[in-house]
Amino acid sequence: MKFGSSGVRGLASELVGKPSGLYTEAFAWRLASSGLQSDGAVFVGRDLRDSSPAIADRCMAALAASGFQPIDCGVIPTPALALYAQKQGAAALMVTGSHIPADRNGIKFYRPNGEIDKADEAAITQYVADKSNVYDPPTLLETTWPRRHDEAIAGYQERANDILGPDSLSGMRVGVYQHSSVAAELLVRVLRLFGAEVVPVGKSETFVPVDTEAVGAATLAKFKAWSREFKLDAIVSTDADADRPLVADEKGDLFRGDLIGLVTALFVAADTVVTPVTSNSGISDALGFEVRRTKVGSPFVIDGMEASYRGGNIVIGFEANGGVLLGSDCLLNGKTLAALPTRDSLLPILAVLGTMASTKRPLSSLRELWDLPFCASERLENFPVESSRRLMTQLANPDALQQFLAPFGTVAEIDETDGLRARMDSGEIIHLRPSGNAPELRCYSEAASYARATAIVALTLEKARAFASPGTEGI
Repeated sequence: MKFGSSGVRGLASELVGKPSGLYTEAFAWRLASSGLQSDGAVFVGRDLRDSSPAIADRCMAALAASGFQPIDCGVIPTPALALYAQKQGAAALMVTGSHIPADRNGIKFYRPNGEIDKADEAAITQYVADKSNVYDPPTLLETTWPRRHDEAIAGYQERANDILGPDSLSGMRVGVYQHSSVAAELLVRVLRLFGAEVVPVGKSETFVPVDTEAVGAATLAKFKAWSREFKLDAIVSTDADADRPLVADEKGDLFRGDLIGLVTALFVAADTVVTPVTSNSGISDALGFEVRRTKVGSPFVIDGMEASYRGGNIVIGFEANGGVLLGSDCLLNGKTLAALPTRDSLLPILAVLGTMASTKRPLSSLRELWDLPFCASERLENFPVESSRRLMTQLANPDALQQFLAPFGTVAEIDETDGLRARMDSGEIIHLRPSGNAPELRCYSEAASYARATAIVALTLEKARAFASPGTEGI
C-alpha cells in the first residue's frame, strides 16, 4: 500500500483487510491532530468495483471507532462527494482505484477544505508504519449508517446547471460511453437537460478500468463504430470514479485530456493555468493566460493553484488525463460557478460541448485553432517497479540516455521535474515516467503528427520492455 498521484492504492485483496481500517484511522487522527475536524460527519463514497463495498464498510467502522459519524453516500462520482462534503464543512473519503485494474483499489481522502496534501500523506504514512504491528481492526457490526446519496448527487447536478445556458446543446447528438462509470446515468441526464440528443452506449455489468490517458485500441475501435452507426457529434465518458473526462470527436478519434483542459481554461476565461509537465508543451502564455508547470498529481496542481491565486483572478488546473480543478470562483452565464479544487469531469465535458455549439465547429477541427504539437501516450502494465527504478537510474546517465533514444536523434534538453523528459534536437519530446503507485511505466511524446507521436511511444515502450526482460543487464 502506498500513496501515488491521487490517494493510497494497492491490491484489493490486501486493502479489504486491515489496511483500509488502519489508513482510515490514520486519516481520522490527522484530522483531529491538525485541528481540521475532531468529530462529526465524514462522508464516504465508492465506485463500482466488486471490492469497494467491503472496503467502504471497513472505513466506516474505523471512522466510528475514531469518534466520527460516517455518512454513507453510496456509489457516487468523486467530485460530487467532494463538493457535498465541502458544502457541509466536513471531511470525506472515496473508495476507488480510479483507472487501475479491477484487482486493485484505493482510497482518496478529503479534508473539510479539500484534498489532503503531501504533508498529510507523509503524516498518515508514518502513523500507519508506527501502528501496523499493534492495530486491532474494529469489529464489523450489522450497522446501517446514515445515507446522503441522493442529496449529494443532486447538489452536483445543480452545480452543472450553471455551466451552460438552457438548450445550449440543442441539435447536438452525443454518445455517452457508460461502461461501469459511477456517472453513467448522471451524464445522460445532464446532457439532456441542455437539449442534447443522447445515445447511451457500452453499458457494462462488470467493472471496466478506463484510463483516459491510455485508451486501448479496442475501445477506440468501438468509438469509431458508434460514431458511424449513430452519426454522433461527440462521445463523452469518464473514468471509474468520474473525476476524469473522456471525449472523442465525430470521427471517434480521441480528444486528448490536455486539450480538454485547454478548452476549459478558455471557456472560463482563466487568468492562470496550472498543469503538469506531461501536458502539451504548446499550452503556453501565448494563449492568453499565465502557465505554471508542476509534477504529476492533483496535490501538486492544487499547490500551484493556491500559490497562483491573488484574489479576483481566475485560476484553473488540469492534468493530461483531462481532470480539471477549478481553483477560484468564475462567472458563467451571469451566475457564479463556485471553486471546486479537486478533479472534475462534468465541467470539462460541458465546456468542450459548449465550445463546439458556440463556435459551430466539429470537435475534430477545434485543435486547429491553436498551433500545438501532436501528443500521444501509452503505458506498459505489469512492469515491475524494480525494472522502472533500474531503467530510470541508468537513463540518468546522459550517455546511456542518448544511446537509448538514438533512434530519435540527439538529446538537446532534459527535464527531470517528474520522471525523465527529453527534448530532441528535432523538437520532438519523449517522456518516461514510472507510476507512483502501480507496476506501470508511462511514456508521453510530442511530434509534428499524431502518427509520428504514436510511433515514438510504441518504439520507446518496446525498448523499455526489452530492458526489463530476464537476463537483460542494461541498455
